[in-house]
Amino acid sequence: MTAGPLLFARYAYPPNSLGYCGADETRTLLEYGAAHASDGGLAELARTFEGAWPYLTLIAAVNEIEDPLDSRVVEAYWIGNDLLGRVRPGDLSRHVEERFRGRIGRTWTAVLDAVSARAIPHHTFHVFGVYPWLGLMRTGVIEQPLHVLDQCRTTAGIVASVDDGHARVLVRSLDWDGRRLSLGEWAPRDVRWRDDGLSLVPELHSGDWVSLHWDFVCERITPSTARRLERVTQRVLAAVNTTTSPAAALA
Repeated sequence: MTAGPLLFARYAYPPNSLGYCGADETRTLLEYGAAHASDGGLAELARTFEGAWPYLTLIAAVNEIEDPLDSRVVEAYWIGNDLLGRVRPGDLSRHVEERFRGRIGRTWTAVLDAVSARAIPHHTFHVFGVYPWLGLMRTGVIEQPLHVLDQCRTTAGIVASVDDGHARVLVRSLDWDGRRLSLGEWAPRDVRWRDDGLSLVPELHSGDWVSLHWDFVCERITPSTARRLERVTQRVLAAVNTTTSPAAALA
């Protein structure tokens, strides 16, 4: 398995390159990922991601793993694995309350409802359940929030074509029926897989299974890994769809 800090960099780079998360070290993250190298400097960068890092510490602590950047922990958060199932609802609710309640505000009960409905500490839980976008959609603002949710979640897809630094990937799009989020039909998404001549995967070919975060290819994955990511996503969707209160925006 890929070293944990390097695996973290692969998924952290896309939002960081867009200015959303972590320290202003976009080029550094990309260089680490392209070189397939990992050291203490990369581990320090991971700690600047204030959304993701607390979940890593939670997953590691519950599973009695000393290093939050252990590859199993990092995989659990971004893709999903058996470590997630060992985090009890009480552990997750306390974690979110300690880290985020001050910024979530009076709609904290919606997060508790999702946790009670078997949410797990996966990246999609933070995207769908803690961020404000689903709440905005319930007030009637649809287009931009749905786009952000679809881009911000980690997604599996099949490469349809490759052109220089870009690729067309088939993914199951995120749909909204006025009440519930769901995974819809397969549709093409145009993404990047190389920036400034550097990429997180050395080569990309039609037919490859890959994972995406925002508009960038993070890594090549197996079909079974893709199915696992979809199962985790479906579980989180089922949990957040049980809530009714709009979530408040994080500061």
